[in-house]
Amino acid sequence: MSDGGETGGKARAKTRPGNFFEDYAVGQVLTHAVPRTVTAGDRAVYTAIYPTRFAIYSSDAFARACGLEASPLEDLAAFHIVFGKTVPDVSLNAIANLGYAEGRFLRPVYAGETLTATSEVIGLKENSNRKSGVVWVRTTGRRDDGEAVLSYVRWVMVRKRDPEAAVAAPVVPTLAKAVAAEDLVVPEGLDFSRYDFGLAGEPHRWGDYRVGERIAHGERASVEEAEHMAITRLWQNTSRVHFDRTARPDGRLLIYGGHVISLARAMSFSGLANAQMIVALNAGAHANPCFAGDTVEAWSEVLDKAETGRPDVGALRLRLVAVKAGEHGFDLRGEDGKYLPHVLLDLDYWALIPR
Repeated sequence: MSDGGETGGKARAKTRPGNFFEDYAVGQVLTHAVPRTVTAGDRAVYTAIYPTRFAIYSSDAFARACGLEASPLEDLAAFHIVFGKTVPDVSLNAIANLGYAEGRFLRPVYAGETLTATSEVIGLKENSNRKSGVVWVRTTGRRDDGEAVLSYVRWVMVRKRDPEAAVAAPVVPTLAKAVAAEDLVVPEGLDFSRYDFGLAGEPHRWGDYRVGERIAHGERASVEEAEHMAITRLWQNTSRVHFDRTARPDGRLLIYGGHVISLARAMSFSGLANAQMIVALNAGAHANPCFAGDTVEAWSEVLDKAETGRPDVGALRLRLVAVKAGEHGFDLRGEDGKYLPHVLLDLDYWALIPR
């Protein structure tokens, strides 16, 4: 199939095959297409796909009572939009998205704002089989006025175009195990002093949680290809493994990992309804692939608690785990240290909650 015309007798391809491992260099900055204006429709579709019920993201009136200008786009929806921009340049030829670190949500995103994204390559390491390598990037999402709304590091295993191609010496970045509590950004104007626990759905505040506590959220949802593909397209995520059955040897479509994150976060409302705003992603792993037909459930563990400098706002550090439904308990790893096969997601994050 031809993909371009000719200039001076020489064919020139017009399509973009994506970057392969040998195309990256540490320090390289990738400017991602295409600017994306957030609309109220994004919020509506997000709510239609996920059973999300957090009050700040559901009601303008509730959000204004908490000091915000209106109900913002859910934090993870903003993350998905920015993530989707990076796919053609970072993970179009990926084998797997391996993890996240140092994620910070810097300000809420509102309908009418336009988001763009850039990424800097901060690490590279070829795999021993020489067929692929791991690429680390730090991505920043910005409004159209240039103000940053979020940033995060992720690392991806990417195919090589030519297994014999020479690559640079490995550079593996040193990443923080968690975003420090003092670096968490409380959105300007956020005020929980008049927080309505009745409207929010649960009475539990910061002081009601203890470190080490585990919460089984009790909801289940079966994953369907149609809804997964629709929401992944909404984020303009073009990764082949989500849409093209020929992209994987087993002929199965891989469910976008962010879909599992949002599904589990929505389920966490039961027991964590007042953990309203995500302000940091400390670490994350897509432990095992998720496919259509899998039924997902979730549980959380309180890893830490912190003050924010605001007497009405506290922070909880939470581990959110999504698993294939079944009687698994809270076990994550086997004796060999590897994730058990039923574990889909292991996500460590900070959220703001009334004190």
